[in-house]
Amino acid sequence: MSRLVIGLGCGTCGDDGVGPAVARTVEELRLPGVRVAAVEDPVNLLSLWGGSEVAVVVDAIAAGGPAGSLTVLDLTAQLPEPVAPAVADGAWMRGGVGRYAFGLAAAVQLGRALHRLPDRLVLVGVEGSVFTPGAPLSPAVAGAVSPASRAVAELVALQPVGAGGSLGPEAAGRW
Repeated sequence: MSRLVIGLGCGTCGDDGVGPAVARTVEELRLPGVRVAAVEDPVNLLSLWGGSEVAVVVDAIAAGGPAGSLTVLDLTAQLPEPVAPAVADGAWMRGGVGRYAFGLAAAVQLGRALHRLPDRLVLVGVEGSVFTPGAPLSPAVAGAVSPASRAVAELVALQPVGAGGSLGPEAAGRW
C-alpha cells in the first residue's frame, strides 16, 4: 500500500511552518511503507500524491478556532453536509494563509478534475495565528506538533480510519 505524508508550508513564516514540522516528526518515526515530504509550494502536490493510496497533508489553517487546534477532514470526496463547524465556511479553502494564491484547495480541485488524486486524501489542519515572515511557530502551534504527528501516524497506519466526509471533532480529540 502506497502511503504518503506531506507537510505543506513555509518553515520561515510563523505557523505556516507547522506542516513541515509535523512531517519531520513523522519522518523520525520511520513508519514502514510511508513516504514523507515537505513542500512549500502547493503546485507540487499533484506530482507527489498521484498514485498514492493514502495521502495525508498537514497544513496550517485559519478557520477562526483556537491556535493549535486540529481539524481532520477527508478531502477524497466532495465535502458532505453538514461539515465540521471549523470548516463549514470553507476556511481551509481560502488562500492567503501561506504565500501562494494557488493553495491546497486549488490543488485538490485540479487533482480531482485531472483524476490525479490519491485514493484517499486527508487534511490534518492545525489552526494558526502567526503567519509573519521570519517568525517561529507560535507556542500554541508548536505544542500541536506532537498531537498532529500522532494523528498523522494513525491515519497512515495499516488500519484505516473510516473513509468519507469529515472525520469529525471526536477524531481530532483523540490526539
